[in-house]
Amino acid sequence: MGFYVEVEHGVKIFVEDVGRGRPVVFIHGWPANRKMWEYQTNVVSRHGYRCICIDLRGFGNSDAPLHGYTYNRMADDIRVVAEALGLQEATLIGFSMGGAVCIRYITRHAARRMRGLILAAAAAPHITRHPEYPYGQPSSHYETIIGGLETDRPKATADFGAAFFHKPVSEPFRAWFDGLGFEASANGAIRGMEALRDEDLRAELPLVRVPTTILHGKYDAIVPFKLGELQHKAIPGSALVPFEESGHGLFYDEREKFNRELLNALKAQTPEQRR
Repeated sequence: MGFYVEVEHGVKIFVEDVGRGRPVVFIHGWPANRKMWEYQTNVVSRHGYRCICIDLRGFGNSDAPLHGYTYNRMADDIRVVAEALGLQEATLIGFSMGGAVCIRYITRHAARRMRGLILAAAAAPHITRHPEYPYGQPSSHYETIIGGLETDRPKATADFGAAFFHKPVSEPFRAWFDGLGFEASANGAIRGMEALRDEDLRAELPLVRVPTTILHGKYDAIVPFKLGELQHKAIPGSALVPFEESGHGLFYDEREKFNRELLNALKAQTPEQRR
């Protein structure tokens, strides 16, 4: 079932709600949308979970205002949705930029209505290289992507997608996945990439105090595996699960393992398991 939730005056976020049971909130990465999770929600919903997939503002079927593409505002959008649906004891799972936004949700809103966090190739703590931070890409890398979005967005989106997967995918799958990025608004794509370039979560990782599982591909060419290790080191009590045959798109590169580890993490975060 799909519907809209108004998160601020004149701005509505699209939500898909499937299944019954303890809720799992899925947050997509840049420049995709909620549809990227179909290979997970089809499985997770059959195991007694309620799958709630959100299109971030500017992406998928959500509204695309000129403003509001900071992690703070996107985390606030998730909170409004969680409040509107009356969620309790939910697990928040975020991929890439969505993972970074989920971290901000946990720290900004004191994990309200959430009991656990799963980070999949999360773009955290920071993906822009600085003299004192030798990880990620230089700012010029992201500025080149932004320039491409402003002049030939379909090509820039497809070029970004070409680095996603470590294993070969079929041409129809490639067309489908690139198409998810084409559904993003121009403004959302550009502002989202600016947020990826600029947002820094280094000081926030130690403040994550919910059970956290980190899933990360060893061959990730977009968010290097080293960043997953930094997350694990900084988030108290977190578990890091390496994916030995995956790039950034670990949810499809090693789909069966990803779904198995996702279900394992969800089971470990149930109230019964944590007593």
